[in-house]
Amino acid sequence: MSIHTLLVLYGSQTGTAQDTAERIGRQAQRRRMRVRVEALDTYNVANLISESLVVFVCATTGQGDPPDNMKKFWRFLFRKSLPADSLCRLDCAVLGLGDSSYPKFNFVAKKLYKRLLQLGANVLLPVGLADDQHDLGSDGVIDPWLLSFWQKTLSAYPPPAGLAPIREEEKLPPRYVFHFLDEVPDKQIEHLQTPDNKAPPTSLQPFPAQVVFNQRVTHPSHFQDVRHIEFDITGSNIQYNPGDVVMMRPCNAAEDVEQFCQLLKLDPKCYFTLTSTDSSTAAVPARLPQPCSVRFLVEQFLDISAVPRRSFFELLATFATNELELEKLLEFSSAQGQDALHSYCNRPRRTALEVLTDFPHTTSELSIDYLLDLFPEIQPRSFSIASSLLQHPDRIQILLAVVKYKTLLFKPRKGLCSSWLASLDPSTGDVYVPLWVKKGSLSFPRDQDTPVIMVGPGTGVAPFRSAIQERAAQGKMANVLFFGCRSESKDFYCRSEWEEKVQTGHMILVTAFSRDQEDKIYVQHRVKEQSKLLWDLISKKKAFFYIAGNAKQMPTSVCDALKEVFQKEGGMSENQAQEMLDAMEKTGRFQSETWS
Repeated sequence: MSIHTLLVLYGSQTGTAQDTAERIGRQAQRRRMRVRVEALDTYNVANLISESLVVFVCATTGQGDPPDNMKKFWRFLFRKSLPADSLCRLDCAVLGLGDSSYPKFNFVAKKLYKRLLQLGANVLLPVGLADDQHDLGSDGVIDPWLLSFWQKTLSAYPPPAGLAPIREEEKLPPRYVFHFLDEVPDKQIEHLQTPDNKAPPTSLQPFPAQVVFNQRVTHPSHFQDVRHIEFDITGSNIQYNPGDVVMMRPCNAAEDVEQFCQLLKLDPKCYFTLTSTDSSTAAVPARLPQPCSVRFLVEQFLDISAVPRRSFFELLATFATNELELEKLLEFSSAQGQDALHSYCNRPRRTALEVLTDFPHTTSELSIDYLLDLFPEIQPRSFSIASSLLQHPDRIQILLAVVKYKTLLFKPRKGLCSSWLASLDPSTGDVYVPLWVKKGSLSFPRDQDTPVIMVGPGTGVAPFRSAIQERAAQGKMANVLFFGCRSESKDFYCRSEWEEKVQTGHMILVTAFSRDQEDKIYVQHRVKEQSKLLWDLISKKKAFFYIAGNAKQMPTSVCDALKEVFQKEGGMSENQAQEMLDAMEKTGRFQSETWS
């Protein structure tokens, strides 16, 4: 009896591609296949030539870049030295997860698909390009793509004779089994240790940085709470440059941890160890100490306050014995029920914890062993660093907008990381945040005289504060900042610092306060007004141009304004202006970093 093996490899930044990869893994198990699901960078890519069947699931980040956990794989795969038939024994398929509101839509998946063909792989079906903007979300593409994938795969790799597929309503075994300990282990080092080596901190070995200050920088009457937070990184071996980002993983709120433990009848003070049920992946999640307390698991690992994905409802349905609850869970798991699930979950931003309270019978039937199948791991958040080591040695500063808003639900929605950071008060005692630093997508010119033009409305100004501080310390005077916010008196971040640097001749500041007059004035209007200055800096002095901030319409509007400047001052046609902007982007003279 031959059992076929499927390898699912994923590159995921926010966890969605990982969730999809795990879903494909479960479908394979139900079809009686052996399956391994791994992040691309934990997989030994040299083994790829001896695999028979692989699915690649990958997201695209930033400006068409591969996610962090597939960067090594990406470099290896694009080596010029790989022979053209290296993968001729491989059957594979590529599924991309993207968002068509970004210009480099699913760039990574498309490029990977082409490269696999170049290396001689047999691609079973066209690349799947899932799109968040689709009416049914990414599932609108993923569901039909998977149907087609299984048709192709099962005809080439039929299941063992006489074995029927495992039905959807039957439980698959959990990935791990919990073993509770009778007593508390004597020495427990769950809190952070300072790494004693000289290596900079990483996601698995973050540095516990002390919070030095945490101040609100918007007027008390302003609707948005924005914080200026400073961390002490003395002794961390962290070096960073303007444009780099600091990464941190938030904790769940104490009240959520307590409610979760009550719902599932868990004692936060209990300790457990985990064993894997699958011989091929014996590893326990690297961030969980062994033994581990329930409190650590629920507070720092399980993402209980995120809006759950469809896979959460699929698994929950296998526990339901109450007819009403089962019917609802099956609807939410089905392709036809995605609209209903959207209205129940995504639109009001209902959390996984709130879903459990809505399905009390099913929650009471849950087996603890399935917690790690049900809840994803809390993902790290990234913030642009808003300071320079030349002006603030041993410090990292950030500008943080605290996320809080109303939906149909009674309780206001809160951003997990921003609420947690905002709640840390250094005046009440020592507070530490585990963090590490990652190279950002913005880089600034080394040359002393190259001017830099920066458009950073709102918290988009953060990386430019870092750049201006650094450049001022290096005696680079040609800095132009376009800053925009609602009101001069309410959310004009870093005002005194800018005014001081303008007086010392270190920068030119152009402001747009959208609500301080009848007509709304935004940064793009100011860019057009400053056409002479900008054209002179860009055409004669080879200036670099940067945009950072919220990705709704702002980046496009600023690009349009810049092209108008080229047309007006340079006497160009619309096409020539576009070509000039494209050329600047190719050579790194135009860069943008936007987030949604």
